[in-house]
Amino acid sequence: MSVEIWLAYVVAAIVFSFAPGSGTVNSISNGMVYGWRKSLASIVGLQLGMAVHIILVGVGLGTLVAQSAVAFSLIKWIGAAYLIWLGIQKWREHNALSIENVDQSVTAGCLLRRAVLVNLTNPKTIVFLVALFPQFINATQPQLPQLLILGMTTLVIDACVMLFYVCLASRFTHYIRSASVMTRLNRIFGSMFIGCGALLALARA
Repeated sequence: MSVEIWLAYVVAAIVFSFAPGSGTVNSISNGMVYGWRKSLASIVGLQLGMAVHIILVGVGLGTLVAQSAVAFSLIKWIGAAYLIWLGIQKWREHNALSIENVDQSVTAGCLLRRAVLVNLTNPKTIVFLVALFPQFINATQPQLPQLLILGMTTLVIDACVMLFYVCLASRFTHYIRSASVMTRLNRIFGSMFIGCGALLALARA
């Protein structure tokens, strides 16, 4: 994998991690309620859950590349289209965070287990990875090194972004809870998803 391809993936992974989703909500909620120190366990949990999805996606894509180059190319087109669709959906979302009736006596271990389940039970994570990974994989080169690079890059970036959200939420609780703020975030990253999808589609063409 060339440095240029990897840097392009870094940009895409940053957009993916910053975009409001279940992991983001989990991190912000924990940051507001438990503070950044205790919430570190939940960040580890989110990465463990995502690591399982990355392994599943990697195994599936590796098998697909070995069996059918045409099917792999089709997945790339579908992935680019999915990114555009996801961006449109983000534009339409209007939500706010709520931390009422939250048990503040939970342990760090409990937060970790909850966070693992958040990512494990989120089908959007695995669908997004299936859409994103093929855009940066060269089917003519060994798959395992490429998938390891993409997977580790994803986990490191997501952990850093979740830490940022946790620290931000612990300091600016009331501002982060605003529905208007979440709406603006959705529209910003929705636009980025649409742009990424369009650029990848043009690159395929």
